[in-house]
Order: sequence, then structure tokens, then C-alpha cells
Amino acid sequence: MGKTHLNIDALMSKNVISVHIDDRLTKVKELFEQNSFHHLMVVNDRGELAGVISDRDYTKAIHPNVDMPSATAKDLATLNKRVHQIVNRSVICVDQNTSLRAAIELFYENKISCLPVVDSKNHPIGVVSWRDLLKWLYEKVTHNN
Repeated sequence: MGKTHLNIDALMSKNVISVHIDDRLTKVKELFEQNSFHHLMVVNDRGELAGVISDRDYTKAIHPNVDMPSATAKDLATLNKRVHQIVNRSVICVDQNTSLRAAIELFYENKISCLPVVDSKNHPIGVVSWRDLLKWLYEKVTHNN
């Protein structure tokens, strides 16, 4: 493979689905069930990125019986938690001009699973996951052989 000078916008998912920081986990549950992504962007009243919720964060926050027929009212009440109670606010963000190399370094050095892509006003415009990078690499390797 030769040198590649791609920016992150070539790999990012541009269909950003977000939740408000005061939404309930019932909304998070619905979005994860309806879509095939693993991260939700969390925004504040101004539409600025306030954090990220991963499917793992969500799973840890709810009672394990929520989707079971035996779920009690107390189990289901965990879905009434607010997003701000479980959101990861320590998020590393990039802009769409970030190089692929810099993004890979951020993933590797920080052991993160996604990089939100934001505009100059900190509004989420995309997201890149480690799966996106792996898919890109797979396509490069299989097309070069």
C-alpha cells in the first residue's frame, strides 16, 4: 500500500443520529433497536456535542431484565433514567479535515471506539468508528491482492 492522504470525511458516517442530553433512555433504546450503529451522539440545547453514548454504556445502565417477559416495574424504571446520567462527556472529537493517520493514532493511543466529527461550532456532522476503519482497511487489502 502506498501513502494515503485521506481525510476522515472519506470514512465518516454522515447520517448522525443524536439524542438530547435530557432525553430518557427509552429513546436511546428505540434508536439502538431501529439502527445498526453502536454510538449515539448527545447534544445540548444549542445542538453542540455534549458527549457520546455507546451501546455498551446503555447496556450497563439498564436492568438486564428490561427485554424479558419477567421484567418488573422496577426493572423497566431503569429506562426512565436521563441521558445525562450515563453519557460519556470525555469525548475526543475531530473535524472533517483530520487526516486518516491522525485519526488512527487517536484510536490507538486513547483506546476509543469512535471519533465524533464536529464542525466549527461543535455540532456533530459525522462519526467514525473503529469498524469504519477496519472496513476501509479490508477494502484496501482485498482490492490490492
